[in-house]
Amino acid sequence: MGATGSGGELMQMTVPVTAVLIAIVACAFDLRTRRIPNALTFGAALGGLVFHRLIGGTDGAMVAAGGWVVGLFLFLPFFALRGMGGGDVKLLAALGAWIGPGQIVWLAVYTGIAGGVMGVWTAVAHGYLKTAMRNVFAALTYWGTVGLKPVPGLTLESGDAPRLAYALPILAGTVVTLWL
Repeated sequence: MGATGSGGELMQMTVPVTAVLIAIVACAFDLRTRRIPNALTFGAALGGLVFHRLIGGTDGAMVAAGGWVVGLFLFLPFFALRGMGGGDVKLLAALGAWIGPGQIVWLAVYTGIAGGVMGVWTAVAHGYLKTAMRNVFAALTYWGTVGLKPVPGLTLESGDAPRLAYALPILAGTVVTLWL
């Protein structure tokens, strides 16, 4: 028997605890440096793949790989439009390798909700809400006329908006997903 009463219970806790720890470490880096290191995201993804391979064999590895791919493709469009950093995309993919393709979809949904709330709060705190709303309208208008392309002047590289370290909403989405 393990410390939790059985080895099975300990194994059941490994995935959620590890996912939350990965998100916390990413959050610390993102808040301090505005970057999420590749060593963390790729290391976490590899760790999820190896863990699930050891626990579930080939089927486990396939679930982890599927979670990574789904996580990658969920946020890739936002990166392509230059509205999100690559570290955020890789973090979601890494978390997908741990929690699997079904739960990573929910994590992305809850992350989006948390990101919206935190984004509005950040805009209000910096007196930027009116400008942010104008920018959203401008982006929607631009996409309606020229298609889904990065909006000149409204990308991460060119915008002057207050920045939200998106690992924070990803952490919130992780906690909510694993809690529910």
